[in-house]
Amino acid sequence: MHAQSSIALRSGSHMPVLGLGTWELTHRTAQTVTRALQLGYRLIDTACDYGSQPGIGQAIRSGIVERSSIYLVAKVEETDDAYEATRKYLSDIGVDFADLMLIHRPPEQGVGEELWRGLMRARDEELTKDIGVSNYDVEQIEHLSEIVGEQPVVNQIEWTPFGHSERMLDFCRKNGIVIQAYSPLTRAERLQEPALKEIAAQRGKTAAQVLIRWNLQLGTVPLPKANRPDHLEEDFDVFDFELSEEDMSRLNELNESYSALGSLPYI
Repeated sequence: MHAQSSIALRSGSHMPVLGLGTWELTHRTAQTVTRALQLGYRLIDTACDYGSQPGIGQAIRSGIVERSSIYLVAKVEETDDAYEATRKYLSDIGVDFADLMLIHRPPEQGVGEELWRGLMRARDEELTKDIGVSNYDVEQIEHLSEIVGEQPVVNQIEWTPFGHSERMLDFCRKNGIVIQAYSPLTRAERLQEPALKEIAAQRGKTAAQVLIRWNLQLGTVPLPKANRPDHLEEDFDVFDFELSEEDMSRLNELNESYSALGSLPYI
């Protein structure tokens, strides 16, 4: 695995193995995303309600990296008309297509079949290459798939050693669904955990780098957010070491369904 490695999606598309999260990245957005692209990041994750579209669009259109080499992820909200929200998002960011559009979270009623059909229309019109979901549990994915006749290619969920689900991981692997991991660094809440720090010290890496590497070795796609240039560099410097089976087991055993946001919707 190296910095430009990718994961094959069921659709035939390829997704970078590591991305940049942009939630609340509304200060110096263009500069931050530009620096990320310079460092080698190729996946940028955002949403229609993040407010970061202008800066991200500016960075993408700067030409530092060809648009075809950037994997752009966005989300529609549960109350949106998904097709129109996709069109508006693309207009706001100033690009012709997204690589992946997600339903940000399940609606209060149902599992979002109308949202999905709106995203299907957007895909049919080449406004997005692939479509998926975020914050869905196994039953919701199964129910949605039964109604619409296809599986999402991605489920984006909060995912760390401290909060994850073997059931979800097994389900996604069996059904060809890639897990994208948001808040993979626990929003810095658990970086001082003794076991995590011990593994990091043994590998000559930081706790944050170990958390990112844990995701990479599971086959999930981490989306760490960083505002500072040194953190951008740190989060991307994870391809020159490997966690042992013992390291992975120790990290897996830290699971306590922890969420930096309060709860894991898929547990």
